[in-house]
Amino acid sequence: MRITYRRRFFEECWRFDRQLITSAMYMAVLCVVVYPLLAHAVTEIDITRGVVEPYPIAITELYGGGVDEDEVGISIADVVTADLERSGQFRPIDRRAFQQAPEDLQLMPRFVDWRQINAQFLVVGRVQLQSDGQVRVEFRLWDVLAGEHLVGLSLSTPRENWRRIAHLISDAIYKRVTGEGGYFDTRIVYVAESGPRDKRVKRLALMDQDGANHRFLTDGKHMALTPRFSPTLQEITYLSYFNDKPRVYIYNIDTGKQEVLGDFPTMTIAPRFSPDGNKVIMSMAPNGNSDIYVMDLRTRVVEKLTNHPAIETAPSYSPDGKHITFESDRSDKQQIYVMDADPSGEEQRISWGDGKYATPVWSPRGDWIAFTNINKGVFSIGVMRPDGSDERRIAKGYLTEGPTWAPNGRVLMFFREDQPSDDMAGDVRLYSVDITGTNEREVITPMDASDPAWSPLIP
Repeated sequence: MRITYRRRFFEECWRFDRQLITSAMYMAVLCVVVYPLLAHAVTEIDITRGVVEPYPIAITELYGGGVDEDEVGISIADVVTADLERSGQFRPIDRRAFQQAPEDLQLMPRFVDWRQINAQFLVVGRVQLQSDGQVRVEFRLWDVLAGEHLVGLSLSTPRENWRRIAHLISDAIYKRVTGEGGYFDTRIVYVAESGPRDKRVKRLALMDQDGANHRFLTDGKHMALTPRFSPTLQEITYLSYFNDKPRVYIYNIDTGKQEVLGDFPTMTIAPRFSPDGNKVIMSMAPNGNSDIYVMDLRTRVVEKLTNHPAIETAPSYSPDGKHITFESDRSDKQQIYVMDADPSGEEQRISWGDGKYATPVWSPRGDWIAFTNINKGVFSIGVMRPDGSDERRIAKGYLTEGPTWAPNGRVLMFFREDQPSDDMAGDVRLYSVDITGTNEREVITPMDASDPAWSPLIP
């Protein structure tokens, strides 16, 4: 039974059903030119401190001058609007309130008109469809109150890839205003679930972080587990079962080829790349006891990092690669530990709250560790500092699991399962949430979705 299986995972060693990835991710190269910033200091939002009032921003349709160009310009503006609104840091103003048309904004905005509708920032731009099939986009961000230009980009890409331009514009605006890196030009790989409760089909799917460009990557014939991106986004590591034996695979996104990293006769869990991409860390139980191991991808040499009779699993590197966080039940119940990334490293427990702790994952910035907590049957997602301080819970639900970080280290994605009925599995959906616990949003998928992995920014 599906729900029983998942609870057994958390109670014993947190084994997940996942799917493998067998299709290449399409990536287009964009030419980017950044205009010089003017020397105007903008107040930045501190997005680590509770609730903030979203900045009112006017995002105009990008002007093209022709039917086809205008259509692309409207589409790009719509995606930028959705990106920024979904972040919770911006409040896009209804375009029906605008007093200047896009074609009148190509030189200098009439700032008095934008102040009248209480816009603090203004986004304008232009679209050109070129004879070689490329679309060229220029955009500018203006500070309406100061009447000054803040940032601009010139980007070009094949026309069918116009959404990447929109996400890059969103990233540029987000970074200029908040001071934090953007996360819109990224991908999500997740497990798509379908079928009856006792015969669930689980296959991998890939999509943009906003749910667009969705496609399935596997057919669900073979069980696969824990797909994770490499730091360069060129490869994915995952666990699959072939003839009931666990195999760790490396899948090359550029070529679509995959290789078997190793056949393991015993339980193997949660392979994950090191920050430099040269190693894969995982949990293995060759002698019936689960410990943390690391494999050098260049030599295929496997090294044991922990040696304890307890169950040690779910390892995750710090972004500098010098430390590892993992879960262990050496203190009678699952807790989170941190150690140096070598066999002689000292292991230190950092979780001391109520309940059980598991699935720790280090923030890309190194300042937080996200985790799953189970206390008295309540599942929640939380974050704490690497020394265990400042612990907070940011999301909870019937089965709320699997945190994964956005590349800016300020947003998390996870999945939540509703309580099932006697015959039907509960709905399983993806959600994103700010590390302050605010702005929780459902990430729309065409079917049930679990175990997301957030990519780095697309190169």
